[in-house]
Amino acid sequence: MDAYQQVISTIALTMGAAWASGINLYATIAVLGMLGATGNVDLPTQLLVLQSPLVIGCAGLMYLVEFFADKTPGVDTGWDTIHTFIRIPAGVILAASVVGDVSPALVVAAGILGGTISATSHLVKAGSRVMINTSPEPFSNWAASLFEDFLVIGGLFTALHYPLLFLIFFLLFIVLAIWLIPRLWRAIRFLWRKLHSIFSSKDQNFAFDEQVSIDNKTDPKHQ
Repeated sequence: MDAYQQVISTIALTMGAAWASGINLYATIAVLGMLGATGNVDLPTQLLVLQSPLVIGCAGLMYLVEFFADKTPGVDTGWDTIHTFIRIPAGVILAASVVGDVSPALVVAAGILGGTISATSHLVKAGSRVMINTSPEPFSNWAASLFEDFLVIGGLFTALHYPLLFLIFFLLFIVLAIWLIPRLWRAIRFLWRKLHSIFSSKDQNFAFDEQVSIDNKTDPKHQ
């Protein structure tokens, strides 16, 4: 029974760390580090480095930066774009580190799954933010960002203390992501085409006005 519980706990932490890093990497590192440093959880050997005050401090500082960037319309999308190249590799590393003492094959498998999961949660977050940014008011951004912070902290706490419950919610998230990501992609493509047509129309109108101005200057009747 203990072995079964250990397997469930390892799977939950592997999936949880990867999933959370795709949403908010710095909160993930800070929460895991503080829980480990305070003795609330026993982190795997490969994750003990997260308990370092230096790591916790740097993660906390970057979380504060992200806290404000993530709540500013437009800035949040730029931030998410940059962090595509940070969150996903971090998800690979965190997931692989959870099972680092088992076997090399399991480490590689965990890394592959971790990268896929962190990419999925990142795409859902980033795609949702693009659509939210179509609203002129900032309150929806604040609400979405606070909800994401709550999800990361609550999800990690659940993964560490109630691993089976977390895995149930995790499976529901995967089903939701499979349904949601294609719809987000189509909505973003539609928005991009609409913006492109608007700016193309403005460019054409500007070019037409410029040509009319030039013609008026060169036409003898207007001299």
